[in-house]
Amino acid sequence: MTITTSRRQFLGSAAAGALALAAGIRGARAAGAVTVGFIYVGSKDDYGWNQSHAVAAAAVKTIPGVTVVEEENVPESLAVTKTMESMINLDGASLIFPTSFGYFNPFMLEAAKKYPNVEFRHPTGLWKKGTDPDNAGGYYSYMDQGHYVNGVAAGLSTTSNKIGYIAAKPIGLVLRNVNSFTVGARKVNPKAEVHLIITGEWSLPVREAEATQALIDTGCDVIACHVDSPKVVIETAEKRGGKTLGHNADQSGLAPKGFITGAEMKWSTVYDAYAKLIAKGDKLPNMNEGGYDKDLVKSTAFGAGAGDEARKAVLASIEDMKAGKPIFAGGVKDKKGNVISAKTLDLYEGSLWGTNYLVEGVIGSIT
Repeated sequence: MTITTSRRQFLGSAAAGALALAAGIRGARAAGAVTVGFIYVGSKDDYGWNQSHAVAAAAVKTIPGVTVVEEENVPESLAVTKTMESMINLDGASLIFPTSFGYFNPFMLEAAKKYPNVEFRHPTGLWKKGTDPDNAGGYYSYMDQGHYVNGVAAGLSTTSNKIGYIAAKPIGLVLRNVNSFTVGARKVNPKAEVHLIITGEWSLPVREAEATQALIDTGCDVIACHVDSPKVVIETAEKRGGKTLGHNADQSGLAPKGFITGAEMKWSTVYDAYAKLIAKGDKLPNMNEGGYDKDLVKSTAFGAGAGDEARKAVLASIEDMKAGKPIFAGGVKDKKGNVISAKTLDLYEGSLWGTNYLVEGVIGSIT
């Protein structure tokens, strides 16, 4: 069930009558039934971050005894507090997923303290044991694994040896994906260059279109990205005859000629399991993280832009990720030749969260 009425407006005038109604609703629910709330910072059909969560939420709706309530376009402000309180007090939600980065602190943490009988989970690893409420937590898809696989596909799909990459922000999470992508591309094609443009924000459609055009103008024939909604990047590249690789969700339908594959977050693995656990009254894990090995990352089905060699290499690379084979085998150096680590970095090496460098093969700067 999707709630379309604005909870924020309703809550402002609801007060005691609404709370009494909520109590009646909760009391009328059958034993074992559960209501799960999903909150999105943007549109559910953005072909990106929000859609990746909404697609998984849609799967939860099919679980017997589970009711799903959703609200989209909720700002990272007190608005999300009002939405969470409405889901709890009016809809009887016992599990809430506030899915945007800025919802976590202070809004989700404060709500968790206020409602100790409700579970809150956030799609990051920000939750800290012993510091944050025990009825809160996090979950995360290690997308650097998916971008490594994308890189392998890109390296075998380019004919110019120039690959474009559009990134939102020069932060550790994003740079880790850029570097993993580059390592994958150069593993199969040592001549490949990854030309990087950083837009500066998670969503800047005009800037993303301009960056795509500029990269293609410089000879890049394959375009990848890490922005909230890759829609503009994929469509612009398709119009220019470029091949593309997706991020966050399935963008294959946007590029019927040039789409190769994409790195997707498989949130349904978390949402399905948690909804069933809470319906049974079982405790939820505070943290749940992983990649292909934990079924938290997947690659989009191949598009028309994927050749036979790339397809075979992608499938083999996915199996490597599932087996725990490292991306940064033999250590890592930055593009200036500085040694970042002389030893192999495991897939879940903690220091990679602090990535503040670009590896050899990246053409561009983080400043």
